[in-house]
Amino acid sequence: MRVPKFQGCLGPNVYPEVPEGGWGWAVAAAFFVVEICTYGTLKSLGVFLQDWMTEFGESNSRVSWVISICVFTFTFTAPLSTLLSNRFGYRPVVMMGGFIISLGTITSTFTTSINEMYITIGIISGLGYCLTFLPTVTILAQYFSRRRALVTSVASSGESFAIFAFAPAFTTLKEHIGWRYCLVVLGIIQASVIGCGLLLRPIIIQPVPVKEEEEADKQSLSLKQLAAVYELENEQTRTSINSGVSQGSEDSGVTSLSTSNGDLRTAGAETKALMEWEVQDKEGQEPSASRPPSSLIEKDEGCIEEAEAEAEAEAEAEAEAGPLQPSSPKLLDFSVLKDSVFIWYSLFGLFATLGFFAPQLYIIELSKSRGVEASMASYMLSVMAVAEIFGRLSIGVVLNKVCFRKTLVLLGCVVLLCLVLVAFTIVWEFWGLVVCCALYGYFMGTVGSTHIPMLAEEDVVGIQKMSSSVGVYVFIQSFAGLAGPPLGGVLVDATGNYGAAFYSCAAGMGLSAICLAMVGPAKSGMCQRQSREEEKGERAEDENMCQDVEQTDFLDVDLAPEQSPVRQAVDQGRASVI
Repeated sequence: MRVPKFQGCLGPNVYPEVPEGGWGWAVAAAFFVVEICTYGTLKSLGVFLQDWMTEFGESNSRVSWVISICVFTFTFTAPLSTLLSNRFGYRPVVMMGGFIISLGTITSTFTTSINEMYITIGIISGLGYCLTFLPTVTILAQYFSRRRALVTSVASSGESFAIFAFAPAFTTLKEHIGWRYCLVVLGIIQASVIGCGLLLRPIIIQPVPVKEEEEADKQSLSLKQLAAVYELENEQTRTSINSGVSQGSEDSGVTSLSTSNGDLRTAGAETKALMEWEVQDKEGQEPSASRPPSSLIEKDEGCIEEAEAEAEAEAEAEAEAGPLQPSSPKLLDFSVLKDSVFIWYSLFGLFATLGFFAPQLYIIELSKSRGVEASMASYMLSVMAVAEIFGRLSIGVVLNKVCFRKTLVLLGCVVLLCLVLVAFTIVWEFWGLVVCCALYGYFMGTVGSTHIPMLAEEDVVGIQKMSSSVGVYVFIQSFAGLAGPPLGGVLVDATGNYGAAFYSCAAGMGLSAICLAMVGPAKSGMCQRQSREEEKGERAEDENMCQDVEQTDFLDVDLAPEQSPVRQAVDQGRASVI
């Protein structure tokens, strides 16, 4: 069959093991652009909040719902993204998501009320963000194993570069062309995600067959021959018993066994000859002088031919199925909710999301309220972005070298991030805000770049469950993403202080630290339960083997006199085995 040419550059990549590179670098570049057009754009929309409040005459909390609905749609539709990716593949889903993002951003320029922006940016663009981000980060994790944390951290720095560039650029650009045309420019940039989707080639890990299997088959051949000998002895014994019963003997088969001594003598001789031949074969001698009995050879050859026929039939079935067909995953799998480790980790993500978006939305207005000039306030986001880049790069290096649980490193970063959020509420000067923004950006980079890829680590769920668990994990985050910015807006409207918005962020981050600290004990408890179950299974297998041995010994009961040739043949066979 002729393979189409486009499969050479767009078809799946087949590797014998995780490549740790290869086409994965192209996927990492695509993820970098996707980060710019999703999280980077979403966190840069704070430069337009004041313009929307003036344009539509709405309050701070009402306008912040635009971002909240977008984040909620982004995260709530994560199971849908997982389902579509498993059904149609990553490439078409990401390309469709890029088109939807661009459509929602561009159509928002024609809105006349804040309610219409809830639909365009909140729902339409939010759905596109989900269809774009999750499949890209999932397939990137499959191309790397040892370098996964480092590569993901570097690629996710696209979000930081976007915040660093977009915040001052759109602040200046909207003064010349207005915020509506700025959204048009942003929508055109986001259309580049469609091209990034073309780079997401599926990956198939197809291990190379080990050559040692042939040697193992040769070694197991002698065991098959030995088993054939015992089968032959049992058959002859059963035949003798049956013949005795048919002759109407009254001694429960003893007389008939005695009359069949000739057959059993032959079996004992065959056993001894075969064992001698096996010993000579292992010592490297020529076993031609003591070949195994021809009847056994013919019987073994028949068994081997049957096994070979079955193996050929299985090989033909695999060839018809195709060697490149990956195992089809479940379209939507919520079985991870039974895992206590995943539950605690999802609660961590739920509460941590409260502090992911609100600081970027309110830092500009907070700086203005603390006496910072409007032209300088927009650079607070740039300070966050630059520090976030260093945070993402450093956490990737650290996680790539640590020898203990990586969740402990993440826990330390979450605790420090919580303390920085508290510091925002007590700092009133320019340089104090700059330091807080730098520290927040650094630790936000460490947490934001690792909390989703951390699912692929064995400390949480592992790479095998990554594709199904990431959708459920982000889905759980959606509720905090919906409540975070409006909660901060309500606190600002109630107190008249933009610093109040950071209290809710700090509280959520503190709760997330507690939940993340429970992941380790939950994992240890689960491992202990699994080890106990494995021990029980091994004990059950040992008991079954002991019962089988006892049954075998029962079959070897003395059914002939001690001096008979039958008993001598059996004793000789046992001695040679020992």
